[in-house]
Amino acid sequence: MRSSARASSGPATDPVPDATALAEDLAARRVSAEAVLDRHLARIDRLEPALLAFLTLDRDGARAAARALDRAAHPVGPLHGLPVAVKDLTDTAGLRTTRGSLLDAERVPEADDPVVARLRRAGAVVIGKTNTPEFGFGAVCTNALRGPTANPYDLRLTSGGSSGGSAVAVASGMAALAHGTDFGGSVRTPAGFCCVVSIRPTPGLVGDAARDLAWTGLATHGALARTVDDAALLLRAMASDDPLDPLSAGARAPGPPPAAFPRVAATADFGIATMAREVRDRFDEAVAAAEPVLGPIPRSTPDCAGAGQAFRVLRAAQVARTYGPLADRHSDRLSPTVRWNVEAGRSLSAQDYLAAEATRAALWRRFCAFFREVDVLIAPSAAVMPWPSADGEVLAIDGTPLPDILDYLTVTFVVSLVGFPVVTLPAPRRAHPLPFGLQLIGPPGGEEALIAVARRLEREAGFAWRPPPVQDLPPDGEACDHP
Repeated sequence: MRSSARASSGPATDPVPDATALAEDLAARRVSAEAVLDRHLARIDRLEPALLAFLTLDRDGARAAARALDRAAHPVGPLHGLPVAVKDLTDTAGLRTTRGSLLDAERVPEADDPVVARLRRAGAVVIGKTNTPEFGFGAVCTNALRGPTANPYDLRLTSGGSSGGSAVAVASGMAALAHGTDFGGSVRTPAGFCCVVSIRPTPGLVGDAARDLAWTGLATHGALARTVDDAALLLRAMASDDPLDPLSAGARAPGPPPAAFPRVAATADFGIATMAREVRDRFDEAVAAAEPVLGPIPRSTPDCAGAGQAFRVLRAAQVARTYGPLADRHSDRLSPTVRWNVEAGRSLSAQDYLAAEATRAALWRRFCAFFREVDVLIAPSAAVMPWPSADGEVLAIDGTPLPDILDYLTVTFVVSLVGFPVVTLPAPRRAHPLPFGLQLIGPPGGEEALIAVARRLEREAGFAWRPPPVQDLPPDGEACDHP
């Protein structure tokens, strides 16, 4: 099996190849899908007991899928034979989908979510469901069923919420690619904490007829991978127009071609976010590392006045509508974070909601005006560095108390509010022990241009995944305890 230049020799006998290179080998039948699955399952058996990235594994289903692909006359799609992990918020037919909740501990959907169906049609082998806080709400990737999912670069620390299981699965090589979802930063924060690439696309690019509130795009599906090309491969397999998703119309219209010398700006805080001093220092260092490739990068930001209040209102209203009935019936069985989120939306009025939508519209127009002068805006992927999982929610930054448990997400939820696409990229580590991530933000439909810029930084300036110190994890032979 051909491995890329970025493969890690690590303590396991099998290196970790890029998914793109692995897909080429699978398509050319230089390696079988079943052999690739066996290598990933062996890695899971070794690493998962320490990392806790998966809620459910599907060994039998994955093996049956791999064998069927090996019998196929031709490769069935761009992901042919690649082991892909799916975040456990997203339905998988015949495979337990708990949403990280005791209330759904034995729930087995009858049908795939549309995005999972697309992944299977593209040839993906669904290897299992990755860990998430209950219903995706929480700064630490843990719940009453599983966790906390450990950061593979320091097992004491959080992997981030809420796609932490997916980020860890790809960072450690337990999955070739991983699906995630992102409401306020849920693929971007874990990607930054775990040294991987993520893409949060323009809402509607991944058509989603399963979305109850079809006209709102605050939450999207996303891709996590070890390299830019791998993340792009997964995103293209997930992307599809859906006639039952009103946001998908026109979402796939291509953006401008990638510029040889894009106009780039940077902001550490969008003018409104509370940021840790260490994050500001790492951000300055990362921007300086990007300038030899991208040219001088001035500091600038759209006017984000009102963004925090608007996001809180819109998010709270959606959460209360979706999970309020569960809270009424089962409050004692829900996590404190879920209960807090529901209560935040209980007292909102229609006027509150409409005022937030008006603020959101004005912010979107200001972002559009900003991006007429700029092609890419660079920002940190989190306001803080990874913290001990045992500390729970982020309640203060550098000793300064925060207004609420959402405040540390300001640097990511601002972008969710306007729905612009984002590629999250690991910054060069140099002598730093922990990863640090950057958001590369572009205008709607600008995914390909962002991918091109991210690829240049990855290849020319060291903005790339580095394997975690898996030699510090438990020895081979300890079996995985998943069903």
